[in-house]
Amino acid sequence: MVDFAQYLPKKNGVVAHVCPKCGKKYYPAPMVCSECGTRRDPAGVAYEPWPTEDLEGPCTLLTWTRLSALPIGFDARYMVFGIVEFPGGLRASGVIHHDKPQIGMTFYARAAVVRTNRGVAEYGLVFEEAADAVSARTA
Repeated sequence: MVDFAQYLPKKNGVVAHVCPKCGKKYYPAPMVCSECGTRRDPAGVAYEPWPTEDLEGPCTLLTWTRLSALPIGFDARYMVFGIVEFPGGLRASGVIHHDKPQIGMTFYARAAVVRTNRGVAEYGLVFEEAADAVSARTA
């Protein structure tokens, strides 16, 4: 019998999947690991589901853009959107909470509500300036 509870949204809704054989992290998860070829089966019927871990922590900004034509559910006039890299090499995209981001800046990634769609909160990654980067700028 399939446990359908695993398909319900997680508390924060943003997780990295870890290949059980080689340990490579993915976001979003592929069906086959690009490193070792291990297959992923979200239902756990043919293969064991891959373990997950919360996707948060320090990261470095690789690139960013400012979006002005936002879809329904976003209340802001624009959104700063970027791609970051985590220390293990995993890359992810999300909303930047900084007015003047610069490539190479250190941010802290966390899961947060990025919009509300028909009354349902949708989670995504939010990048905020790391505390050590703030203290270094003000010193």
